[in-house]
Amino acid sequence: MSKKTLTTLGALAVLLVVAGFGYWYYLKPEAASPVEQAGSAVENLSEQASQGVLPTIDPGSNPMEDAPDVNPVSKTNPFSNIKTNPFN
Repeated sequence: MSKKTLTTLGALAVLLVVAGFGYWYYLKPEAASPVEQAGSAVENLSEQASQGVLPTIDPGSNPMEDAPDVNPVSKTNPFSNIKTNPFN
């Protein structure tokens, strides 16, 4: 065999090994990082610690639902109903 053929075969073999390693690395399952594991452990512990201690909050009860509008800024703009786009 000539030197050019051996070089081509060697480069092809290296390329196949690199492609195989990349394919294996891409498809291997992702393990959770230690930071994610610690975060989930803290959430689990906080859920267990507060279970039965904190009262349940009803999302339908909002004490400020019928509050009056006392914001003075919302009524100060006399030009709020004017169109600003001249192409309409």
